[in-house]
Amino acid sequence: MVTSRELGKTRLPLWAAGFVALICVAILGLSAWREWEARNADLRNAEIDVANLAHSLVQHADDTFELADTILVGLVHRLELDGMGPDTIAKLQTYLPTRKSSDRIRGIFVYDDTGRWLATTEQIDFSRLNNSDREYFRQHRSSPEKGTLIGRPIKSRSGGQWIITASRRIDHPDGSFAGVALLTIDVAYFVKFYERFDVGPNGSASLLNNDGIMLARSRDESGAFVGRDLSNAPLFKTWKSRPAAAVYYFKSPLDGVQRLSYYQRSSRYPLMVLASKSQDDVLAPWRRAAVARMTFVLGLVLLIALIGSYLVRQLVQRQRMAQALVAKEANFRLLAEQSSDMVTRIGLDNRLLYVSPACARITGWSADELLATSALAGIHPEDLERVEQAIAALKNGEAEEARFVYRQRHRDKGEIWAEAALHVTLASDSGEIDGVVAVVRDMTEQKDLQDKLASLATTDGLTGLANRRAFDERLTDEWARARRDGTQLSLLLIDVDHFKKFNDHYGHLAGDGCLRALSRILSAHARRPADLAARYGGEEFALLLPNTGPDGCAEVAEAIRRALLDLAMLHAQNPPSRLVTVSVGAAASLPSETTADSSTLVAAADRALYAAKDSGRDRLVMSGQVVPWPARTA
Repeated sequence: MVTSRELGKTRLPLWAAGFVALICVAILGLSAWREWEARNADLRNAEIDVANLAHSLVQHADDTFELADTILVGLVHRLELDGMGPDTIAKLQTYLPTRKSSDRIRGIFVYDDTGRWLATTEQIDFSRLNNSDREYFRQHRSSPEKGTLIGRPIKSRSGGQWIITASRRIDHPDGSFAGVALLTIDVAYFVKFYERFDVGPNGSASLLNNDGIMLARSRDESGAFVGRDLSNAPLFKTWKSRPAAAVYYFKSPLDGVQRLSYYQRSSRYPLMVLASKSQDDVLAPWRRAAVARMTFVLGLVLLIALIGSYLVRQLVQRQRMAQALVAKEANFRLLAEQSSDMVTRIGLDNRLLYVSPACARITGWSADELLATSALAGIHPEDLERVEQAIAALKNGEAEEARFVYRQRHRDKGEIWAEAALHVTLASDSGEIDGVVAVVRDMTEQKDLQDKLASLATTDGLTGLANRRAFDERLTDEWARARRDGTQLSLLLIDVDHFKKFNDHYGHLAGDGCLRALSRILSAHARRPADLAARYGGEEFALLLPNTGPDGCAEVAEAIRRALLDLAMLHAQNPPSRLVTVSVGAAASLPSETTADSSTLVAAADRALYAAKDSGRDRLVMSGQVVPWPARTA
C-alpha cells in the first residue's frame, strides 16, 4: 500500500513544475498589471492636462465674446437713442476706431435696414458695399430677438480673411428693424492664441459652436478646417445626453488620429472648446519604457523557466532511476526464475554472478555448475572476439545495450545458435556501471529456418539452380575479384532450341522435365566451388566460370552440348536432329584491362547466343567469332 509520504515523493516533480509555472505567471501577471496601471496613470495625467487647458480656453472664449457683447450693447444703445441720421453716423464713424482698442477685435460695422454699410473701423471705401445677403443680417431682419448672435465663420469682404461674427439687431423707436451692428474677430487670433499651449505634435485645440461648426482650430493657418460641419460626429449626435464638460476619447473625423480630449461648453455663449492630445503621443513614452521593462521581465521569466525546467527534469530523472532500481531489484529474480530464457548477471571481471534455472535447457549445465565461471566459456572461437568487444563496450559506458547472435557449446547437443540481449547495470549508491545483465535464448530452430529462407530467396524452385538474383550478385562479386586479382572471367548463356514448340507439343510437365535434365547437366559441369550454374530466365541458363579463358570456356560449353545430345530427348519440332538441343553464347573477359562493368560480359555472351541461333542453332558461338550468315532459301 502506498503511504502518503511515498505519494508525496512521486508527485514532487509535478509540484515543482507547478511552483515554477506559478512564479512565472505571477511575475508576468504583476508586470502586466503594473504596465497597465502605468498606462492608465499616463492617460489620467493627460486627461487632467487637457481638462485644465479646456478650462483656460473656454474662459478665454467667454472673455473675448463678452468684450464683443459689451461693445455691441453700447453701440446699439447709442444708435437707438440718437437715431441713424447723417449727423449721428458721422459722429459714429469718428467714434468707432476708439472702441477697437483690443487685438481681439478685427472690425466694427453698422448696416442700415437694407444692408448698406453706414460706418466701419475698416479703412476702405464702403459706399457701394452691401451685406444684406449675409446669414446673420437675414436672421436679425426676420427675428425681433435682441441678443448677441455669434455666427458661422465667413470670409471678410473687407480683408478676405476668415472671421467670426458677433452681431445685434438695431430697432427704430417703434420697434421695427433699423439695421445691424456687427463686430468681427479674426480666426487667426484664436489660432495664434492656441499655439501657446503644448498639446504634443499631433494634439489640437478647437473652438466650435453648439451646432458642431468649427470656428477655429490650432495648427490651421490656412483655414482648411474653419467652417467644417461636425454635427454628424458622435459627440454632437449624443449632445443632449452629455454633461457640459467631460473627458472624451474619439477618432478625429478631420485627420483620423485617435485622440484623448476634454470638451467644455460655455455657460454664457453657444460655444464649446475641445482640447485634445493624440493618444499615441501620450502613450509613446510609456510604450518605450514598457518595452524595455517587459523585455527585462521576459528575460527574467525565461531564465527562471529554464532553471526550473532543468531542476524538474533532474527530479524526474532521479525519481525514474530510483523507481527503476527498485523495480529491477524487485522483479529481476521473479522474471529470471519464471523466464524460459537464460538470465545471467556478469561482473566486471566477466564472471557469472547469477544464472537462472533455464540454463539447464539452454546449455545443458546447471546453475550451480556455471556460477563463478567465465561468461565467455563455450562461445565458438570465431564469435568470441565479437562478443568480447560488445561486452567491453557496455562496461566502458560506450553503449547501454547490445544484441547479437553467436554459436554456443551445449553439453549434449554439441553446438547451438543463441541470441543474447545485454544491458548494463548501475550501482545503486554511486550510479557507476557495475556489470551486465544478459538474456540468452536458443535460436537454433530460427537460424535453420532463416538459412532455408535465404536459400529459397536465391534458388530457382524448378531446377534447384541459382536464380537470376543470386547470379547477378555473384557476377558482380566475381567481376570485382577478377579485376583485383588480374584473372579472366568467362560466361556461358545457354538457350533450349525451340522450347516453346516443345512445350506446345509435349506439354508443360515434359517441358519442366526437360529444364530439370539440362540443369542436372549444368550442375555436373560446374565442378569448381567458384563455378555457378543459374537459371537466367525461362528456358535460358547461365554458367559463370571464374579464372577461365576462352579455350576452357569453349571446352565446357561443348561438353554441355554433347551431354544433352547423349540424353537423346525427343523433340519432333526441332529438325534436323529431332532431339532437344541448345544454342550456346560464350564470352571471356579480363576485367583488370577494362573500365567497363560486368554488364559488358553479359552483353557479349548474349550477342554470341543470338549469333548461334541465327546460324542454325545446336552450336556454340564465342563472342567475337565470325559466323557465316545462313543462306536464304527461295
